[in-house]
Amino acid sequence: MAFDDQGREYIIDMFVSVRDLSDLQHAGATHHGLPSFTTREGHAVTYLGGGEFSIMVSEGDDAVTVRTDDPEFV
Repeated sequence: MAFDDQGREYIIDMFVSVRDLSDLQHAGATHHGLPSFTTREGHAVTYLGGGEFSIMVSEGDDAVTVRTDDPEFV
């Protein structure tokens, strides 16, 4: 969850490539590569770092910058 400077809420989904290693000695799934991000509505999201994301809400408009308090991204 992230918020713009006007307090509007955006839900951002993170997708990662996962490889199942259950048949190997060290069982369990692992991920590799960089994650990709989209909003629940399907808008493109770019991670800017330091808890900030840029969201392209509509074509031709400027991107909206949002911020999260999620400790994984701060």
